[in-house]
Amino acid sequence: MARAVFLAAFGAFALLALGAGGVHAAPKQPATKEPPAQTPANAGQAKPNQLDLKRELPSPYSANAQGAQPTTANPNADAAYGAYQRGRYVTAFREATRRIETNPKDAAAMTLLGELYNQGLGVKQDPKRAHEWYRLAAAQNDANAMASLGLMAMDGRGQPKDEKAGRVWLEQAARKGQPSASYNLALIQLASDKPADLAAAVANFRTAAEAEVPAAQYALGVLYLQGKGVPKDTTQAAQWFRRAADNGDLGAEVEFAIRLFNGDGVPKDEARAARYFLHAAQRGNAIAQNRIAKLYVAGRGVPKNLVEAAAWNLAAASQGRSDAGLDQATAGLNPDERKRAEVLAADRASLSP
Repeated sequence: MARAVFLAAFGAFALLALGAGGVHAAPKQPATKEPPAQTPANAGQAKPNQLDLKRELPSPYSANAQGAQPTTANPNADAAYGAYQRGRYVTAFREATRRIETNPKDAAAMTLLGELYNQGLGVKQDPKRAHEWYRLAAAQNDANAMASLGLMAMDGRGQPKDEKAGRVWLEQAARKGQPSASYNLALIQLASDKPADLAAAVANFRTAAEAEVPAAQYALGVLYLQGKGVPKDTTQAAQWFRRAADNGDLGAEVEFAIRLFNGDGVPKDEARAARYFLHAAQRGNAIAQNRIAKLYVAGRGVPKNLVEAAAWNLAAASQGRSDAGLDQATAGLNPDERKRAEVLAADRASLSP
Protein backbone atom coordinates (compact mmCIF):
# COMPACT_ATOMS: atom_id res chain seq x y z
CA MET A 1 0.00 0.00 0.00
CA ALA A 2 2.84 2.35 0.82
CA ARG A 3 4.24 1.44 -2.59
CA ALA A 4 1.07 2.72 -4.25
CA VAL A 5 1.36 6.01 -2.36
CA PHE A 6 4.96 6.31 -3.47
CA LEU A 7 4.05 5.81 -7.10
CA ALA A 8 1.18 8.28 -6.97
CA ALA A 9 3.35 10.91 -5.31
CA PHE A 10 6.15 10.24 -7.73
CA GLY A 11 3.86 10.46 -10.70
CA ALA A 12 2.68 13.91 -9.69
CA PHE A 13 6.23 15.19 -9.61
CA ALA A 14 7.60 13.29 -12.55
CA LEU A 15 5.34 14.89 -15.13
CA LEU A 16 7.77 17.73 -15.63
CA ALA A 17 7.48 19.64 -18.88
CA LEU A 18 11.00 20.82 -19.54
CA GLY A 19 10.84 24.39 -20.82
CA ALA A 20 13.36 26.55 -22.64
CA GLY A 21 16.10 28.45 -20.92
CA GLY A 22 19.77 28.39 -20.17
CA VAL A 23 22.39 28.87 -17.53
CA HIS A 24 23.61 32.39 -17.04
CA ALA A 25 26.94 33.77 -15.86
CA ALA A 26 27.53 34.07 -12.13
CA PRO A 27 26.72 37.48 -10.61
CA LYS A 28 29.15 39.68 -8.75
CA GLN A 29 29.85 38.62 -5.21
CA PRO A 30 27.10 40.01 -2.93
CA ALA A 31 28.13 41.97 0.10
CA THR A 32 27.82 40.23 3.44
CA LYS A 33 26.50 41.75 6.61
CA GLU A 34 26.32 39.87 9.86
CA PRO A 35 22.68 39.31 10.82
CA PRO A 36 21.26 39.98 14.27
CA ALA A 37 21.19 36.98 16.55
CA GLN A 38 18.02 34.98 16.07
CA THR A 39 16.84 31.41 16.31
CA PRO A 40 14.23 30.14 13.87
CA ALA A 41 11.10 28.72 15.40
CA ASN A 42 11.85 25.31 13.93
CA ALA A 43 15.55 25.19 14.66
CA GLY A 44 16.75 21.74 15.59
CA GLN A 45 13.37 20.11 14.99
CA ALA A 46 13.69 17.29 12.52
CA LYS A 47 10.67 16.76 10.31
CA PRO A 48 9.72 13.18 9.59
CA ASN A 49 9.72 12.17 5.98
CA GLN A 50 6.48 12.50 4.06
CA LEU A 51 5.04 9.93 1.67
CA ASP A 52 5.17 12.69 -0.91
CA LEU A 53 8.40 12.73 -2.84
CA LYS A 54 7.78 16.19 -4.20
CA ARG A 55 7.99 17.52 -0.65
CA GLU A 56 10.95 15.42 0.43
CA LEU A 57 13.35 16.11 -2.40
CA PRO A 58 16.65 16.31 -0.56
CA SER A 59 18.80 19.39 -0.79
CA PRO A 60 22.60 19.15 -0.51
CA TYR A 61 22.18 19.87 3.19
CA SER A 62 19.59 17.18 3.90
CA ALA A 63 20.44 14.69 6.64
CA ASN A 64 22.72 11.89 5.43
CA ALA A 65 23.50 13.65 2.15
CA GLN A 66 27.25 13.33 2.49
CA GLY A 67 27.98 15.72 -0.34
CA ALA A 68 26.73 18.54 1.83
CA GLN A 69 29.94 18.75 3.81
CA PRO A 70 32.35 21.49 2.76
CA THR A 71 35.80 20.59 1.57
CA THR A 72 38.21 19.59 4.31
CA ALA A 73 41.11 21.12 2.41
CA ASN A 74 40.40 24.36 4.26
CA PRO A 75 41.59 24.04 7.88
CA ASN A 76 38.61 26.16 9.03
CA ALA A 77 36.02 24.18 7.04
CA ASP A 78 34.52 22.40 10.01
CA ALA A 79 33.99 25.54 12.08
CA ALA A 80 31.29 26.97 9.81
CA TYR A 81 29.62 23.71 8.86
CA GLY A 82 29.91 22.35 12.39
CA ALA A 83 28.08 25.42 13.68
CA TYR A 84 25.42 24.86 11.01
CA GLN A 85 24.96 21.24 12.10
CA ARG A 86 24.55 22.29 15.75
CA GLY A 87 21.92 24.88 14.84
CA ARG A 88 24.22 27.83 15.58
CA TYR A 89 23.33 29.60 12.39
CA VAL A 90 24.59 33.09 13.25
CA THR A 91 27.97 31.58 14.09
CA ALA A 92 27.88 29.61 10.84
CA PHE A 93 27.15 32.82 8.95
CA ARG A 94 29.98 34.65 10.71
CA GLU A 95 32.52 31.85 10.12
CA ALA A 96 31.55 31.47 6.45
CA THR A 97 31.78 35.22 5.89
CA ARG A 98 35.19 35.35 7.57
CA ARG A 99 36.46 32.54 5.37
CA ILE A 100 35.34 34.31 2.20
CA GLU A 101 37.07 37.48 3.33
CA THR A 102 40.24 35.43 3.70
CA ASN A 103 39.71 33.43 0.53
CA PRO A 104 37.27 34.95 -2.03
CA LYS A 105 37.16 31.60 -3.84
CA ASP A 106 36.02 29.51 -0.87
CA ALA A 107 33.18 27.66 -2.61
CA ALA A 108 32.09 25.67 0.44
CA ALA A 109 31.61 28.84 2.47
CA MET A 110 29.67 30.42 -0.41
CA THR A 111 27.39 27.40 -0.60
CA LEU A 112 26.80 27.50 3.14
CA LEU A 113 25.83 31.17 2.96
CA GLY A 114 23.49 30.30 0.13
CA GLU A 115 21.85 27.65 2.28
CA LEU A 116 21.45 30.00 5.23
CA TYR A 117 19.76 32.61 3.04
CA ASN A 118 17.71 29.95 1.26
CA GLN A 119 16.23 28.55 4.48
CA GLY A 120 16.29 31.75 6.51
CA LEU A 121 18.53 30.28 9.18
CA GLY A 122 20.21 32.90 11.36
CA VAL A 123 19.44 35.51 8.71
CA LYS A 124 16.33 36.82 7.00
CA GLN A 125 15.22 34.43 4.28
CA ASP A 126 16.21 35.76 0.89
CA PRO A 127 16.02 33.34 -2.09
CA LYS A 128 17.55 35.85 -4.48
CA ARG A 129 20.57 36.33 -2.25
CA ALA A 130 20.80 32.56 -1.81
CA HIS A 131 20.77 32.20 -5.60
CA GLU A 132 23.64 34.68 -5.92
CA TRP A 133 25.80 32.80 -3.43
CA TYR A 134 25.03 29.45 -5.04
CA ARG A 135 25.97 30.85 -8.45
CA LEU A 136 29.30 32.08 -7.13
CA ALA A 137 30.02 28.67 -5.59
CA ALA A 138 28.95 26.88 -8.77
CA ALA A 139 31.40 29.04 -10.71
CA GLN A 140 34.05 27.43 -8.49
CA ASN A 141 32.72 23.97 -9.50
CA ASP A 142 30.97 23.30 -6.21
CA ALA A 143 28.59 20.37 -6.83
CA ASN A 144 26.41 21.14 -3.80
CA ALA A 145 25.71 24.64 -5.09
CA MET A 146 24.90 23.23 -8.53
CA ALA A 147 22.40 20.84 -6.98
CA SER A 148 20.68 23.65 -5.10
CA LEU A 149 20.59 25.81 -8.22
CA GLY A 150 18.91 22.96 -10.05
CA LEU A 151 16.10 22.77 -7.51
CA MET A 152 15.72 26.54 -7.37
CA ALA A 153 15.40 26.73 -11.15
CA MET A 154 12.84 23.92 -11.14
CA ASP A 155 10.79 25.70 -8.48
CA GLY A 156 11.30 29.25 -9.75
CA ARG A 157 12.82 30.17 -6.42
CA GLY A 158 15.02 33.27 -6.37
CA GLN A 159 14.77 33.39 -10.17
CA PRO A 160 12.24 32.80 -12.95
CA LYS A 161 11.16 29.17 -13.22
CA ASP A 162 13.32 27.38 -15.79
CA GLU A 163 13.05 23.60 -15.73
CA LYS A 164 15.47 23.11 -18.60
CA ALA A 165 18.17 25.07 -16.81
CA GLY A 166 17.33 23.21 -13.62
CA ARG A 167 17.96 19.90 -15.30
CA VAL A 168 21.27 21.17 -16.68
CA TRP A 169 22.41 22.12 -13.18
CA LEU A 170 21.31 18.75 -11.78
CA GLU A 171 23.14 16.92 -14.54
CA GLN A 172 26.35 18.84 -13.81
CA ALA A 173 26.10 18.11 -10.10
CA ALA A 174 25.20 14.45 -10.69
CA ARG A 175 28.25 13.98 -12.91
CA LYS A 176 30.29 15.06 -9.91
CA GLY A 177 28.55 12.40 -7.80
CA GLN A 178 26.44 14.82 -5.75
CA PRO A 179 23.84 12.57 -4.05
CA SER A 180 20.77 14.78 -3.93
CA ALA A 181 21.29 15.91 -7.53
CA SER A 182 21.56 12.27 -8.60
CA TYR A 183 18.28 11.51 -6.84
CA ASN A 184 16.36 14.46 -8.25
CA LEU A 185 17.71 13.87 -11.75
CA ALA A 186 16.65 10.22 -11.49
CA LEU A 187 13.08 11.31 -10.75
CA ILE A 188 13.04 13.35 -13.95
CA GLN A 189 14.61 10.55 -15.99
CA LEU A 190 12.16 7.99 -14.62
CA ALA A 191 9.29 9.97 -16.15
CA SER A 192 10.72 9.43 -19.63
CA ASP A 193 9.65 6.57 -21.87
CA LYS A 194 13.18 6.16 -23.25
CA PRO A 195 15.03 2.99 -22.16
CA ALA A 196 18.29 4.95 -21.89
CA ASP A 197 16.67 7.37 -19.44
CA LEU A 198 15.34 4.50 -17.33
CA ALA A 199 18.82 2.98 -17.15
CA ALA A 200 20.27 6.37 -16.23
CA ALA A 201 17.59 6.83 -13.56
CA VAL A 202 18.49 3.52 -11.95
CA ALA A 203 22.18 4.46 -11.94
CA ASN A 204 21.45 7.86 -10.40
CA PHE A 205 19.14 6.38 -7.78
CA ARG A 206 21.90 3.94 -6.90
CA THR A 207 24.48 6.72 -6.56
CA ALA A 208 22.22 8.57 -4.16
CA ALA A 209 21.20 5.40 -2.33
CA GLU A 210 24.81 4.37 -1.73
CA ALA A 211 25.35 7.85 -0.27
CA GLU A 212 22.56 7.05 2.22
CA VAL A 213 19.86 9.33 0.79
CA PRO A 214 16.80 7.52 2.20
CA ALA A 215 14.33 8.63 -0.49
CA ALA A 216 16.65 7.16 -3.14
CA GLN A 217 16.95 3.91 -1.20
CA TYR A 218 13.16 3.70 -1.03
CA ALA A 219 12.87 4.43 -4.77
CA LEU A 220 15.42 1.74 -5.60
CA GLY A 221 13.49 -0.71 -3.45
CA VAL A 222 10.33 0.06 -5.41
CA LEU A 223 12.13 -0.50 -8.72
CA TYR A 224 13.42 -3.89 -7.58
CA LEU A 225 9.97 -4.80 -6.31
CA GLN A 226 8.44 -3.98 -9.69
CA GLY A 227 11.32 -5.15 -11.85
CA LYS A 228 11.43 -1.76 -13.52
CA GLY A 229 14.85 -0.95 -14.99
CA VAL A 230 16.34 -3.80 -12.97
CA PRO A 231 15.55 -7.53 -12.69
CA LYS A 232 12.70 -8.14 -10.26
CA ASP A 233 14.31 -9.09 -6.98
CA THR A 234 12.33 -9.05 -3.74
CA THR A 235 15.47 -9.69 -1.69
CA GLN A 236 17.14 -6.56 -3.09
CA ALA A 237 13.88 -4.65 -2.59
CA ALA A 238 13.70 -5.67 1.05
CA GLN A 239 17.35 -4.74 1.64
CA TRP A 240 16.88 -1.26 0.19
CA PHE A 241 13.66 -0.73 2.14
CA ARG A 242 15.51 -1.70 5.32
CA ARG A 243 18.35 0.72 4.63
CA ALA A 244 15.89 3.51 3.89
CA ALA A 245 13.93 2.68 7.04
CA ASP A 246 17.12 2.76 9.11
CA ASN A 247 17.73 6.23 7.68
CA GLY A 248 14.30 7.40 8.78
CA ASP A 249 12.17 7.01 5.65
CA LEU A 250 8.63 6.41 6.87
CA GLY A 251 7.31 4.81 3.68
CA ALA A 252 10.23 2.39 3.62
CA GLU A 253 9.63 1.53 7.25
CA VAL A 254 6.09 0.41 6.38
CA GLU A 255 7.26 -1.43 3.26
CA PHE A 256 9.94 -3.32 5.15
CA ALA A 257 7.43 -4.27 7.84
CA ILE A 258 5.17 -5.70 5.13
CA ARG A 259 8.10 -7.71 3.70
CA LEU A 260 8.93 -9.04 7.18
CA PHE A 261 5.37 -10.02 7.98
CA ASN A 262 4.87 -11.82 4.66
CA GLY A 263 8.36 -13.28 4.43
CA ASP A 264 8.77 -11.59 1.06
CA GLY A 265 12.47 -11.21 0.19
CA VAL A 266 13.44 -11.58 3.83
CA PRO A 267 12.84 -14.33 6.43
CA LYS A 268 9.35 -14.11 7.90
CA ASP A 269 9.40 -12.50 11.33
CA GLU A 270 6.05 -11.31 12.65
CA ALA A 271 7.44 -9.97 15.92
CA ARG A 272 10.02 -7.84 14.12
CA ALA A 273 7.41 -6.73 11.60
CA ALA A 274 5.18 -5.63 14.47
CA ARG A 275 7.99 -3.52 15.90
CA TYR A 276 8.43 -1.74 12.58
CA PHE A 277 4.67 -1.25 12.18
CA LEU A 278 4.40 0.09 15.72
CA HIS A 279 7.27 2.53 15.24
CA ALA A 280 5.79 3.81 11.99
CA ALA A 281 2.37 4.06 13.63
CA GLN A 282 3.86 6.14 16.43
CA ARG A 283 5.26 8.44 13.74
CA GLY A 284 1.74 8.99 12.45
CA ASN A 285 1.55 6.69 9.42
CA ALA A 286 -2.09 5.67 8.91
CA ILE A 287 -1.23 2.46 7.05
CA ALA A 288 0.98 1.32 9.92
CA GLN A 289 -1.67 2.31 12.46
CA ASN A 290 -4.19 0.15 10.63
CA ARG A 291 -1.78 -2.79 10.36
CA ILE A 292 -0.69 -2.72 14.01
CA ALA A 293 -4.35 -2.56 15.05
CA LYS A 294 -4.98 -5.78 13.11
CA LEU A 295 -1.99 -7.43 14.76
CA TYR A 296 -3.29 -6.49 18.22
CA VAL A 297 -6.66 -8.01 17.32
CA ALA A 298 -5.07 -11.25 16.13
CA GLY A 299 -2.25 -11.36 18.68
CA ARG A 300 0.31 -11.85 15.93
CA GLY A 301 3.74 -10.36 16.63
CA VAL A 302 2.31 -8.64 19.71
CA PRO A 303 0.13 -9.85 22.62
CA LYS A 304 -3.57 -9.67 21.84
CA ASN A 305 -4.93 -6.34 23.13
CA LEU A 306 -8.30 -5.05 21.94
CA VAL A 307 -7.91 -1.69 23.68
CA GLU A 308 -4.69 -1.02 21.78
CA ALA A 309 -6.32 -2.31 18.61
CA ALA A 310 -9.26 0.07 19.03
CA ALA A 311 -6.99 3.00 19.84
CA TRP A 312 -4.84 2.51 16.73
CA ASN A 313 -7.93 1.88 14.61
CA LEU A 314 -9.45 5.17 15.76
CA ALA A 315 -6.16 6.97 15.12
CA ALA A 316 -6.03 5.61 11.58
CA ALA A 317 -9.70 6.46 11.01
CA SER A 318 -9.03 10.07 12.04
CA GLN A 319 -6.70 10.22 9.03
CA GLY A 320 -9.34 8.82 6.72
CA ARG A 321 -8.36 5.15 6.94
CA SER A 322 -11.45 3.54 8.42
CA ASP A 323 -11.77 -0.23 8.69
CA ALA A 324 -15.15 -1.90 9.17
CA GLY A 325 -13.48 -5.19 10.09
CA LEU A 326 -11.57 -3.58 12.94
CA ASP A 327 -14.66 -1.69 14.07
CA GLN A 328 -16.48 -4.99 14.37
CA ALA A 329 -13.54 -6.76 16.05
CA THR A 330 -13.38 -4.12 18.79
CA ALA A 331 -17.12 -3.54 19.17
CA GLY A 332 -17.27 -5.72 22.30
CA LEU A 333 -15.19 -3.41 24.49
CA ASN A 334 -16.91 -2.40 27.72
CA PRO A 335 -17.46 1.34 28.43
CA ASP A 336 -14.28 1.66 30.48
CA GLU A 337 -12.17 -0.03 27.82
CA ARG A 338 -13.78 2.08 25.10
CA LYS A 339 -13.00 5.24 27.05
CA ARG A 340 -9.36 4.22 27.47
CA ALA A 341 -9.09 3.49 23.76
CA GLU A 342 -10.60 6.86 22.89
CA VAL A 343 -8.19 8.69 25.19
CA LEU A 344 -5.23 6.88 23.62
CA ALA A 345 -6.58 7.56 20.12
CA ALA A 346 -7.04 11.26 20.85
CA ASP A 347 -3.44 11.48 21.95
CA ARG A 348 -2.24 9.57 18.88
CA ALA A 349 -4.37 11.67 16.53
CA SER A 350 -1.95 14.53 17.16
CA LEU A 351 0.79 12.48 15.50
CA SER A 352 1.50 13.46 11.92
CA PRO A 353 3.91 11.88 9.41
